[in-house]
Amino acid sequence: MINNAYDNSAIEKISKVAREHKLDISGGIVRRSSSRFCLGVEHGDYNGTELFGVGTDRFIWLGYKPNNSKKFCLMSAGFPEDGVVEFEIDNIPEPKSIKDSWARFPCGVAWVLRKHGYNLTTGFDAVDFGNIPGGGMSRSASITLNLILSMLDANGLEAKDSLEIIDMAVEVENDYIGSPCGELDQIMILFAKEGMGTHYDPNTRKISYVPLGENATDFRIVGLDTGTKRPGLEKSTYKLRRNECDKFAQMLKNDGLISDRLADIKDEALYNKIMDKYSTSHPKLCQRMTYIYKAQKRFYEMMDAWKSGDIEKVGAIFRQDGIGLRDEYVISGAELESMCDITRTVDGVLGERMLGGGDKGAAGAIINACAEDALREAIGKAYPMSHPDFAEKFAVHICKIVDGISVFKDIL
Repeated sequence: MINNAYDNSAIEKISKVAREHKLDISGGIVRRSSSRFCLGVEHGDYNGTELFGVGTDRFIWLGYKPNNSKKFCLMSAGFPEDGVVEFEIDNIPEPKSIKDSWARFPCGVAWVLRKHGYNLTTGFDAVDFGNIPGGGMSRSASITLNLILSMLDANGLEAKDSLEIIDMAVEVENDYIGSPCGELDQIMILFAKEGMGTHYDPNTRKISYVPLGENATDFRIVGLDTGTKRPGLEKSTYKLRRNECDKFAQMLKNDGLISDRLADIKDEALYNKIMDKYSTSHPKLCQRMTYIYKAQKRFYEMMDAWKSGDIEKVGAIFRQDGIGLRDEYVISGAELESMCDITRTVDGVLGERMLGGGDKGAAGAIINACAEDALREAIGKAYPMSHPDFAEKFAVHICKIVDGISVFKDIL
């Protein structure tokens, strides 16, 4: 279904940019991919935890039409400085050869599709436009998934299954771009369903949908864009934390304490044994483990609260996760915490924390519906005072829970 608040203006923008740059997308297809809001466990994917979240209504729109050539010609309305990106199917730039350009994403997608044996025979003309904040709500995962599905569609191809799409999207960022992301963002976008929570079990790779309990009060999900620009996971604290967790997991495996990743530590006796052995020699690694250990325990409480419609408890656990991310995982940032501190003072706010990779980008909140105006007012007054450099750049996004992927035809 077209969301009149966003879709019509986005499609008009795409058509205008296409005309300006002589890209032929008239009569083509628009694919819309969502953002995501993780309810748990943030940073759990590369540590092996179960995951839970929803798709949210900040989107990437890609309008495209096959051009009966072997050349892809794309323009991003969000990154006009990159100009029209053009490349031949048989001459894709090598991995990590494109620096700091939106071109990395279409080139990376084509490269990974061919690596996986998909025979791309035709390119397309395309224009993208998005309103996902630049950090915290998974803009890169959204455009990557969108491009994978669109390139396959333009060539009359289908992926083997949805999990292969997830794996390829992660591969684009890990192997082609050089960003060490996990699979949380891609899962929460590709599988998102309107009004439902998405649960992922990494042990079985099973996706299940969890309806919100009927007794839930009217609430809102909020994205709090700090106005900052995150430099990319490969240049951020995210990479350091992932390396720390991988290092500690390997140490514990060598000692025969776990079989794989930090998510294996669920038993209190095992947790205490590890703390007794390593808290003095490796205090920071134990801090990271402590966040994962506690977040997993909270995860199942939060799932139960969601199923029963206890939004107040969902929000309270979301807040506890944020404190853990700040104090134990140490991956938040000054602007993110300012947003959280301000948000926490507003009556009707149930929980708040940083989102995504950390350092910069966006924070998030769960609020009662009646708190929306008060939250906007509080942030509008206090955040520019705390961070005047971003006084004209921050934003409050009140979000709905939506489908992750939608396709519109006969609108260009």
